[in-house]
Amino acid sequence: MTNWSDSILVYSTESGRVKQSAPVHKTAAQKNDGFVRLRREVKGRGGGTVIVISGIPLPAAAIKELAGVLKKKCGCGGTVKDGVIEIQGDHRDALSAELQARGFKIKLSGG
Repeated sequence: MTNWSDSILVYSTESGRVKQSAPVHKTAAQKNDGFVRLRREVKGRGGGTVIVISGIPLPAAAIKELAGVLKKKCGCGGTVKDGVIEIQGDHRDALSAELQARGFKIKLSGG
C-alpha cells in the first residue's frame, strides 16, 4: 500500500495522483581558474550598464567589504549577489586597475 499523505493532487488522465519529490537544491560551485572576470551587461537591466565581477577567491564577508571599496572608488551603487559583485555603470577601467593593485589577475569579457 502506498502512503499518499506527503503527496499533492495533480491533474492527470493516466495515473490520478502523482507523488511529488522534494526539490533538489544544487548550488553551482563557482569556477575558479585564478582569474577575476569583469563582464559588462546591459540586457535585462532596463538599459543601464552594469559591471559584473565574478570569480573572486575570497570568503563572503571579504567580498562584501571589497564591493564597498569598489563602489566608493567608482562613486556609484552596486550589490553582492551569490558571491558576485555588481557595480552600476561602465567603470571597467577603474575596477580593473583597483583589482590589479590588490593582486588579482583580471580578464575582461562581455563587450
